[in-house]
Amino acid sequence: MNQSKCSSILLVDDDGDLRSSIADQLEIYDEFTIHQSGSASEALGLIKSNHFDALILDVGLPDIDGRELCRLARQAGVGSPIIMLTAMDSDADTVLGLDAGANDYITKPFRLNVLVARLRAQLRQHEQSVDAVFSIGPYSFSPATKLLLAQDGQHKIRLTEKEAQILRHLYRAGSKPIDRETLLTEIWGYRPEVTTHTLETHIYRLRQKIEDSPEHPRIIVTEGDGYCLLC
Repeated sequence: MNQSKCSSILLVDDDGDLRSSIADQLEIYDEFTIHQSGSASEALGLIKSNHFDALILDVGLPDIDGRELCRLARQAGVGSPIIMLTAMDSDADTVLGLDAGANDYITKPFRLNVLVARLRAQLRQHEQSVDAVFSIGPYSFSPATKLLLAQDGQHKIRLTEKEAQILRHLYRAGSKPIDRETLLTEIWGYRPEVTTHTLETHIYRLRQKIEDSPEHPRIIVTEGDGYCLLC
């Protein structure tokens, strides 16, 4: 499964050089958009005003311990995966991080491909959970509740079951388009009475709900004989 290039990641580390290096290397992978913070207090403000698909937190932050930041993030309602980075290699330290609400723990120094693999694994696992929330364009998408929430936190868009399924399938494909026949089969199954016109009608209605200009879509775009998300 390809991760979407819309996976928004908050990286928190007070070492500016290391943070920038990790961010630059992660952004080589098209599936991640990296946001950076050098302190727990700044990060907490970002967490409370933005949705992130995953958080990468250093334990040794200058103002608040990274594990306490993890705990505060959970208290603020963050359900996304949290990966802790630490220079301390001990079982006790790992237990403290996991007890604070972290999903995974990585000891410095680490190889980037290990971080990427762990991050992808956590994103995949979270995607299957009932509290999963994904970033799609200017919205946070909750498949379980079939809701899109605008960035201002006020504007809610209710989706039908099929509309939510369409968005979820397109999200899973990342930037890769899914052709109409494949999307139709995945959502409606093998039903001869259902044609691609059914899918096109649902796409039309979905665009009416979420696009600023449905005639010139910027979120769900037509590509070849299919559709893809541009986040």
